[in-house]
Amino acid sequence: MSGDGLVSAYADDAERDAEVSVRPKRLDEFIAQHRVRDQLDLLLQGAMRRGAPPDHILLSGPPGLGKTTLANIVAAELGSGIRVTSGPVIERSGDLAAILTSLAEGDVLFIDEIHRIAKPAEELLYSAMEDFRVDVIVGKGPGATAIPLDVEPFTLVGATTRSGLLTGPMRDRFGFVAHLDFYSPADLEALLHRSARILGVPITPEGAVEVAGRSRGTPRIANRLLRRVRDYAEVRADGVVTLETARAALTVYDVDALGLDRLDRAVLTALVDSFRGGPVGLSTLAVAVGEQPDTVEEVCEPFLVRAGLLARTPRGRVATEAAWRHLGRTPPNGTFGVEAPAVPDLFSNAPDPP
Repeated sequence: MSGDGLVSAYADDAERDAEVSVRPKRLDEFIAQHRVRDQLDLLLQGAMRRGAPPDHILLSGPPGLGKTTLANIVAAELGSGIRVTSGPVIERSGDLAAILTSLAEGDVLFIDEIHRIAKPAEELLYSAMEDFRVDVIVGKGPGATAIPLDVEPFTLVGATTRSGLLTGPMRDRFGFVAHLDFYSPADLEALLHRSARILGVPITPEGAVEVAGRSRGTPRIANRLLRRVRDYAEVRADGVVTLETARAALTVYDVDALGLDRLDRAVLTALVDSFRGGPVGLSTLAVAVGEQPDTVEEVCEPFLVRAGLLARTPRGRVATEAAWRHLGRTPPNGTFGVEAPAVPDLFSNAPDPP
């Protein structure tokens, strides 16, 4: 993985395989998301006491926060099997019917990015979720016949990063809906210590603090940075992840103190140097940094907005005063397109705005 993707919350198949070793296997091992964890525990314990599958579960939130991990934990807590698929690969209702009819009683079906499931498959899923039955259409035209097939009672766990794209009928069929939030620095530090023990990486408390502070509140990014810092520590240091080692390693990988990478800084630099802070349209900004507009909008902007460095306005993107300071520039005199939000945790040493 290139440095440009080091702080991306998305993962490819190879990285998902690498994540398996550090993923928690049980609910009591899951760090953070305390409210969701307690609610899930009640849901699963109640279902097991009744001897019936729990209600269908919908997990929403940004990528990298543990939705897939929680789906596997649900199956482990229930002592049942799990079938994993994703919305984009289910293109026809017959594909989904084949999956549903192959489930054993009590199994968990996990559908990632469920908001991208094809409409015919979604409509088939309605009856399966409510009545544990699917109607398979055989033939075409006036001679088409609907064949009802029973489905063993199962629990659907759906995951989505875009809950607003779910249709109302789909959302209403989930008995439990949970939203996963970004991790606090303390939770990320605890996660890093756990991952370091599993990977056999010596890490100091100061080293964990440094890596956690650059992880954007996302455990996937924290574990990825830990693996890269481990490489640096083993090759260019004594193998221990200390504060100095973590800083030196993340400097090599172009991840700054706020967790910004090369592309993030390129977006802010273009806004400040080329467009004097904006406002500027998304397409123009993307051309200025040599990227596709959807890359800038989906990969860079969410964190830049959350960190108080960039704002979206009706006229375009605007760099906040905090962005000027982070780049070492002096904010121009006059009124900005938007007022920079207060972010004392990120800019505690910054001077007061003029």
